[in-house]
Amino acid sequence: MAGVFFSGLLILIGACGREPPEWAGAPAKHPIRVVDDDARPVALPRAPRRIISLVPSATEAIIALGAGDRLVGRTRYDSDSTITRLPVVGGTIDPNIEAIVGLTPELVVTWSSDKRGEVRRRLAAAGIPTLDLSLQDTTDAFRAVAVLGVALGIPAQADRILHQLRDSLAETRRLASAEGRRRVFFVVYNDPPMTMGPATFIGQILDLAGGDNVFADAAMNWPTVSLEEVVRRDPDVIVLPVGEMPPRALGRLRTDPGWRDLRAIRRGCVVNVESNVVIRPGPGIAHAAEQLRVAIHRPGCGP
Repeated sequence: MAGVFFSGLLILIGACGREPPEWAGAPAKHPIRVVDDDARPVALPRAPRRIISLVPSATEAIIALGAGDRLVGRTRYDSDSTITRLPVVGGTIDPNIEAIVGLTPELVVTWSSDKRGEVRRRLAAAGIPTLDLSLQDTTDAFRAVAVLGVALGIPAQADRILHQLRDSLAETRRLASAEGRRRVFFVVYNDPPMTMGPATFIGQILDLAGGDNVFADAAMNWPTVSLEEVVRRDPDVIVLPVGEMPPRALGRLRTDPGWRDLRAIRRGCVVNVESNVVIRPGPGIAHAAEQLRVAIHRPGCGP
């Protein structure tokens, strides 16, 4: 699976072209047309200078592109220190439309998976263009950087970021291949146990980092599983995302019946990763993959 995923990733990104001599972070001034993840053509008279992103992963991509100074609002989920001063406009699927309109954005990035479409309809009625991004897996993460680079008038910077991501992921894969595979249970939630399927961005970067998801046969992206089945599959390593799990979760895993019988618990092979890094399919996926690689290859946690 790792080879197939990574090969597809490289094909998707392709080669990076040379930057135009005008690059200095300044957006293009000519009209822009781009197709979003709902296959909608989005036409802008110029590169937007006032942006609101309702999708945290897209917000991180905008900041990585060097366009964070164009953000005029943020969601309650955005915690980057460079934008915490900005007014909060609500959540991804429940924003305050009046607050958004009051900030006069030239573009609002919305979440394609919000199929109700109410946010997009109300913003369209207010004359505000929207750009829908999917951001479900790693392919989406790479495509979002490219699409945002075009929409913001800075495609050369997007190419640069994609090139760096590709190189970083290749290095993580190289290191992981020399360290062997680990059978991993990633705990999205502990009571009842919830994990992720192989088609999610977490499943994909875990695979690249040398981890075999013990629930790789899951038909759903975020399945709830039985503790009995976790015990039966007996992973080498258990991964807990810090920030998502309650602080008492690790203590409970060590003492609760069933959990305490797992080999990973008995051997001390429960590892923490930063939730803000690994749960967002944005330009931080390379850092997330490397963090997972280091975490799951802790000494003494092999088969």
